[in-house]
Amino acid sequence: MRVGSFVLAAQFPGQGPGEALHRAVRSAEVSEEAGLDSVWLAEHHFVPYGTCPSAITLAALLLGRTRRLRVGTAVSVLPTAHPVALGEQAALLHVTSGGRFSLGVGRGGPWVDLEVFGAGLEAYESGFPDSLDLLTRWLREPSVGASGERFSFREVPVVPRPSEVLNDAAGPEVVVACTSPKSVRLAAERGLPMLLGMHIGDAEKAEMVALWRRAAQEAGRSGDEIAGAAHVSAGVCQLADRRTDAVETLRKALPGWLRQGLAAHVTVDGRARSMRDPHAYTELLCELHPVGTAALAADRLAATAERTGISRFALLVEGSGDLAATEENVRRLGAEVLPRLV
Repeated sequence: MRVGSFVLAAQFPGQGPGEALHRAVRSAEVSEEAGLDSVWLAEHHFVPYGTCPSAITLAALLLGRTRRLRVGTAVSVLPTAHPVALGEQAALLHVTSGGRFSLGVGRGGPWVDLEVFGAGLEAYESGFPDSLDLLTRWLREPSVGASGERFSFREVPVVPRPSEVLNDAAGPEVVVACTSPKSVRLAAERGLPMLLGMHIGDAEKAEMVALWRRAAQEAGRSGDEIAGAAHVSAGVCQLADRRTDAVETLRKALPGWLRQGLAAHVTVDGRARSMRDPHAYTELLCELHPVGTAALAADRLAATAERTGISRFALLVEGSGDLAATEENVRRLGAEVLPRLV
């Protein structure tokens, strides 16, 4: 089992973005010190829900500050990026870090980001598969050209190419954020592992893994490839000597962050959107994930792995909103929970 932290650089009420970003960097540094496997970095634009606008840029910083930790994006929003530019950055980080980088990609949402970056709503609604295919071609082939409606360019060489530097034909790992059967099938057909969100529980994640396996088999993927798919389960981890204390920490901090963060999202086309009730969502997260004692956390992670077949975890550790408490939470995760999972 591989356990990592999930860092949103969340801006809690009363905080500025600098404080949120500092806590994000320290969360990653302490994750390595505590013996965690990885850190996964979220990306958001124009909202305090997450103050990191470029997960791959923050990943570059953290790869330079760490020596063992795997650093991944969760996720780089593909509709607002050019797949070749993102592919070049991913290959660069993969090569210069000695293979410690994972590129997580997703559709994002129908947000004003699409207007600001000139991608347009179509890039979100229908363009994700073509962008994903161009991205993966760039990471696997020696040269790439395109002749589609959105991307059209002559064939150009891929530089740097991981196979020429690290003798790694596979290149950097690509993980796809999946929230629907359509996205699950998309990832499965391409043999790409999934990142499953913290808003769903074990039963739904198990269903998505089962669907992925069926779709991968139907697409002609090999049995070894299907069995070896390293999906990632996102969740929340808050540790305390008593479960009631861990829950109370999140009850005090999460609703305010969720309320101001989620309310700040603006749709690109003025479509109506619903927002989760912050208090109900907090209660759901506490119920679904390792929130409580170290023993409870270890049991829940083991149970999720057994029910879903997923053995990689990205756990939100900054739910208190406080730097010192976040560092303590990460250290306890490494010292008290990880040994129970061996």
